Amino acid sequence: MAANESARTRSTRLTDVSPTVAVIVVIFTVDDGELKVLLISRSAEPSRGLWSLPGGILAHDESLDEAASHKLRDETGVTDVYLEQLYTFHNLDDQRSVAVAYFALVDSRQAQLAHRRTWRPAWFPIAGLPRLAFDNNGVIDYALQRLRAKLDYSNVAYSLLPPYFTLSQLQRVHEAILFRPLDKRNFRKRMLSLGIIEPTGRTATEGAHRPAQLYAFRERRPVIF
Repeated sequence: MAANESARTRSTRLTDVSPTVAVIVVIFTVDDGELKVLLISRSAEPSRGLWSLPGGILAHDESLDEAASHKLRDETGVTDVYLEQLYTFHNLDDQRSVAVAYFALVDSRQAQLAHRRTWRPAWFPIAGLPRLAFDNNGVIDYALQRLRAKLDYSNVAYSLLPPYFTLSQLQRVHEAILFRPLDKRNFRKRMLSLGIIEPTGRTATEGAHRPAQLYAFRERRPVIF
């Protein structure tokens, strides 16, 4: 009898300390030559008045991927974009909690931010973030490192660009993510040699310059090269 009571006690204690699971999404875009992230103005405690990444407690009837996709759609109105599970963080809010982070890449011209009087969303340049709640700076830094690494071996930039784009536009996206200028000749040579983009036969005029060739990604889905 005592053994059974001890087992029940241990079970109860384990249940009592089970962590709360949340899903948060780092949503990046490139706008006006800057890499930006979507943040939400918190309208309730904890950390009321601060900004934080979009997220929420995982529902019992929802998978992690479903929760991340729903949050992305609710905040930006888009779903068919690059979305990847990033990392599982522990105790971001100084409580016993687990936050499963995702990161997504969105073309700002397609995104339609939610219109709300409270919990307002807004884009912020990575180089000028406001004070953030829940150690979200660390989550954003981790996502940025992952994104930069992926530029070296995948076509993830497709999700930040329209279907047709110039090589200059593609280069500006890479430069915004890397925070540094790239040699134009070397960049174009590498992009064309990878076989992930192709000319469309169309042109577009950029400013006072002569028409530039428009390109498209061969695959608008994740491809590793």
